[in-house]
Amino acid sequence: MKRCLACQHLFPAASDACTRCHWTPPTRDALPAYAPALSDASEGFRATHFAELAALESDSFWFRARNRLIIWSLRRYCPGFASFLEVGCGTGYVLAAIAQAFPRANLSGSEIFSAGLAFAASRQSAARFIQMDARDIPFVEEFDAIGMFDVLEHIKEDDLVLQQARNALAPRGTLLLTVPQHAWLWSATDEYACHVRRYAASDLHTKLRDAGFEIVRSTSFVSFLLPAMMAARLAKKGKEQAADEGAELSMPPWLNRLFEKILAVEIRLIRAGFNFAMGGSRLVIARKL
Repeated sequence: MKRCLACQHLFPAASDACTRCHWTPPTRDALPAYAPALSDASEGFRATHFAELAALESDSFWFRARNRLIIWSLRRYCPGFASFLEVGCGTGYVLAAIAQAFPRANLSGSEIFSAGLAFAASRQSAARFIQMDARDIPFVEEFDAIGMFDVLEHIKEDDLVLQQARNALAPRGTLLLTVPQHAWLWSATDEYACHVRRYAASDLHTKLRDAGFEIVRSTSFVSFLLPAMMAARLAKKGKEQAADEGAELSMPPWLNRLFEKILAVEIRLIRAGFNFAMGGSRLVIARKL
């Protein structure tokens, strides 16, 4: 069901117009815009980052490995899911991989920035895209699964976002999250990426439970590369110029291939049931109570 942002009435999700008050979201670039005032500028991210990400993702060990982990998680923890919403779909890199792996699923992608949706729509024409604020999701009990992949750390009101995601999930629906973790890894790269925080697993688990979820699986990843990550960030500490995300992920092709192979070993261990206590990122699978 959709929730009218004007009168809060619930109506079938296939329609854009509220069946009670007839409110219809305006459009931006031919897509429904549920938070048009935030579509060009918002806290938590720079719209200019989308072009940088689009140039990086397909060849980067980190994005490629994370995609493999997400696809496996959907197969393992959401068998037979029919509908999926990615909140903060960015350039559509993840959603395109999900579409390829699950061609029968009904996929939707949301992004607060219209600039990101332009990239996403060009990558994946079969999905439904909307512009929206994750703090005010216009759906109720609509999706079997929702994904937020390195999104939550950009939003101050993360507890509100988790509550909104729970409302948008069907009964016993599944939430898949990836977030950066360990406050002691904070660096200029986080500041450039507009992160609000890096998570501790215990804090994230508490927020999920408070929002009405049970934790199904939680593990760190980018664990074997944690010493290299710490060394790179310590080397940049104290420098005046903030390091952009692209600079941290840009490396010689041989090193990129090596790191991807190392993360492939991690993913095999995670698939076998091993949970890493520490790592640059964390994957959490949570189910709506």
